[in-house]
Formats: sequence, structure tokens, C-alpha cells
Amino acid sequence: KQWYQRRVRGRSHGKNHKDLIDQLKGHNIIKSNDVYNAMIAVDRKDFCPTSDPYKDSPQPIGSNVTISAPHMHACALETLRSHLKPGNRVLDVGSGSGYLTACMAVMVGESGRVVGIDHIKSLIDMSVTNTNKSHAHLLSSSRLSYVVGDGRLGHAESAPYDCIHVGAAADTLPQPLIDQLAEGGRLVCPVGPRGGTQDFIQLDKHVDGKISKKRLMGVIYVPLTDKKKQVPF
Repeated sequence: KQWYQRRVRGRSHGKNHKDLIDQLKGHNIIKSNDVYNAMIAVDRKDFCPTSDPYKDSPQPIGSNVTISAPHMHACALETLRSHLKPGNRVLDVGSGSGYLTACMAVMVGESGRVVGIDHIKSLIDMSVTNTNKSHAHLLSSSRLSYVVGDGRLGHAESAPYDCIHVGAAADTLPQPLIDQLAEGGRLVCPVGPRGGTQDFIQLDKHVDGKISKKRLMGVIYVPLTDKKKQVPF
């Protein structure tokens, strides 16, 4: 799967939003209609402040963080797809500019609930602004909310969650996130040191409470760290 990631990375640059999503589907990164429909509904340009939002690579969004490459968003949504059903509850840790969080909110439908959490207030403010460009109804209906907080501790107020996505690399899987995962739920998180070998890990909490883990692929993410280390001024 490391080979798979190397082969797909950077191959899906789009001329526009639809072209990008169609390329991701054509390269079999997007495999399902559910993920295709969610990603086509949320224009990456609304959430990516750079001049090339449809490039299949990470892009800077400020505060020493990036919006992930589109192919990684697609991989995350496909991995979590069975847990992004109408009515489900979702936590997006390190929600950044809000793109993936909004896609998840589309997938869980009107009866679902998605919480994006980031410890940088300016990123949360950006997420709200970005979402209001084309998807203000997600916020006004409370289907989607963004909160300022240390995502490593989760967001117990809205737990338990049917799925949790972590958008930055943790040294180890944060136990509070595992604790806040519902039975039958799934968590995905990059794990590994900054600048070192990182693995994209899938953790499933089975209905009997037992935990299983699976390595999906090798990845490179910014670190999941505290506010002072991320923005030291």
C-alpha cells in the first residue's frame, strides 16, 4: 500500500473542481458513489486559500498546517464510509480549513452530527467562513459545528462517535479518542514522529468492546501537537 500511495500521489491534478474529483474516481481512489457525491458537493476552492486548490498535493493554510492532498481526503472518506451513514456522529480532529469536515457532514445527512476541533482559533474562524461560502445550512442546522480545543483530548460533550478522523500525526494513538469511540466505531489516525516514518492506522472498536488495529499505508503528515509548539509566538 505504500507503493499504491506513491503511484497515486500527484496524479489527479484538476483543471477545476469536477475535473479533480473525476480524476480521483478515474484513478480508483474514489471507489464509491457516497464519497464521490460528497466530494463533488464541497468545492475545495472554498477551503484552500492558495492559487492552485485543485492540485493533488498538500497546501498551506496558515498556522504551520496544511490542507491534506485530495487523494488523502478521498482515502480517509473511503476508509470511514461505512461509519459515515445518515444519523451518525463524527469527530474530525485537527479540522484545519474545514474541507473534510464539511464532506463528512454531507455524508451523515440531516440527522447526523459532525464536530470539527482545532486548538487554533484562527483556523476555526476560517473553517466557519469557508463553510458559509456554499454550505451555511450545515452550520445553521447544527449538523456541523467547529470548536476550539485540544483535539488530542477529543470532545467529550458530543461523544460517543461512530467515527473519528485525525488529520495530523500523533506519536501514539490518543487514549481519550479511543475512549470516546462508540462500540462498532472506527478511528483513523496517522501515527509516527515528525519527519520520520508514519503509518495511517485504522482502529476498530468492536461491539464487544475489543480493539483491533490495522496499518493502511505509509504517510507524511504535520504533527499533532500542542498550540505552543505549533504556533510558538
